[in-house]
Amino acid sequence: MASTTSADGVSIEFDVHAPTGGDRDATPVILVHGITESAVTWDPLVDRLASGRQVVALDLRGHGRSGTADRYDLEAMAGDVAAVSTALDLDRPHLVGHSLGGAIVSAAGAALPVSSVVNIDQSLQLDGFQAQLMGFEAQLRDADAFPFVIQGLFEMMAGDRIPPEEMARINAARRPDQDVVLGVWEMILTLPVAEIAAVVDGALTGYSGLDVPYLSLFGIDPGDGYAEWIGSYIDGAVTEVWPDHGHYPHLADPDRFLARLDAFWA
Repeated sequence: MASTTSADGVSIEFDVHAPTGGDRDATPVILVHGITESAVTWDPLVDRLASGRQVVALDLRGHGRSGTADRYDLEAMAGDVAAVSTALDLDRPHLVGHSLGGAIVSAAGAALPVSSVVNIDQSLQLDGFQAQLMGFEAQLRDADAFPFVIQGLFEMMAGDRIPPEEMARINAARRPDQDVVLGVWEMILTLPVAEIAAVVDGALTGYSGLDVPYLSLFGIDPGDGYAEWIGSYIDGAVTEVWPDHGHYPHLADPDRFLARLDAFWA
């Protein structure tokens, strides 16, 4: 375990897994987890990813072992990734993020020198998510109801492909901090759709003129037109849907996921 401090003074904890075997000069990779989760979510994949490359799994602010903060917006959390990359002096790492982490690596990839970005099951067209989330707003803001709503949301999204014991492992490590979750989702819960779209537009516009390979990998179909939409921001962006794989396609079928990463990075 190691730590660094973000630009706004938050302690960010991370694990560094040294390369084992293979081509030890392969490009390093930073793994970024989803909301309420932590670096341990990636545990089943880390050893195999570390064959030949340095693997870094961080805890975002307000998650896992990292400190809490005043800000949980996209810019601040992308700064957590930047802080870890800078602390380790990583040279153009691959970024891989799941759920919230997918949005964060998407923002970070537009601002940092990176080799590629992989976004796992996080649509960046947030109007649909807003419509879903607003139906639970009152319960999310109720301290007693909050943990049950979070549990229900992830059970609903998980799907049937992920092994029950793997989902149990993820849930056992989950840190459902109400202040953190509401801080992350504040924009979605309070801003009009047009303003949310403007924030996303501002984050993705940074890809203009960049040559950054980008893969969106979904276990839940993001809907018609998503590939064209993300491609309008990121030249050459690839969008794939693994039908019925749920919110954790990388853990539901780790062999296929790791093979896909190898092919994408190649």
